[in-house]
Amino acid sequence: MLRELAARGLRGIAFDLPGLGLADRPAAFDYTWTGLGRFCAAAVDALGLDRFHLVVHDMGGPAGFELAAAMPGRVASLTLLNTLVQVDTFQRPWSMERFARRGIGQLYLRALTKPAFRLLMRRQGVQNPAAIPRAEIDAYLDLLRAGDGGHAFLKIMRGFERTRAKRDLYRRVLGDGRYPVQMVWGAHEPALKVTTEGEAARRAAGAGTIHTLPARHYLQEDQAPAVAEHIARIVTARYPQAGSVPR
Repeated sequence: MLRELAARGLRGIAFDLPGLGLADRPAAFDYTWTGLGRFCAAAVDALGLDRFHLVVHDMGGPAGFELAAAMPGRVASLTLLNTLVQVDTFQRPWSMERFARRGIGQLYLRALTKPAFRLLMRRQGVQNPAAIPRAEIDAYLDLLRAGDGGHAFLKIMRGFERTRAKRDLYRRVLGDGRYPVQMVWGAHEPALKVTTEGEAARRAAGAGTIHTLPARHYLQEDQAPAVAEHIARIVTARYPQAGSVPR
């Protein structure tokens, strides 16, 4: 995604949330959406980003909505990729629910093999497996367990704040009106379906359409050029003169 954005003259920044990727996994951290949102706000300040175009995916949706709620005047646009808004009624898919159960989640993550994870990615994650090398698929699993065996990741899974108050907050973020909002969705997403979660986001934003791509959950893996094109369009529509585009 970052290379595709750079090819369109845009600077992309992707930081790992605590408990994920190469980020630290402090035991005392607040791994709820509220806590992850506070981390995002601190990261934006540390990076010196005055105005930015926010792109969120999956669990990054609620964390990003928390960020936008904290500093709406600094959001130049908001792009949603396969994420959730109706959090109070959200039911985790079976592939996610196991991680959220105490004891079971630890056993499941410990026993999950790379061949099994590759099969899961083919069925739910990536529409075109040829677009992502096997080593990159394996890296997803390695990074979930890196450092602490996955304990922080499991805390994230158990920390979902599925309340009406959070749903209402995220709806307000999407309907804020101070920045344009667009939805870019995998048409074959099996869990956060375009007909349910995608439509909920569209209604909250008051948007006219959802841009769908031939993809499943990780659309940025096999549809990176198309996703980047949608992001570039909303950026240039907001800032038509190249010299005024926030980077």
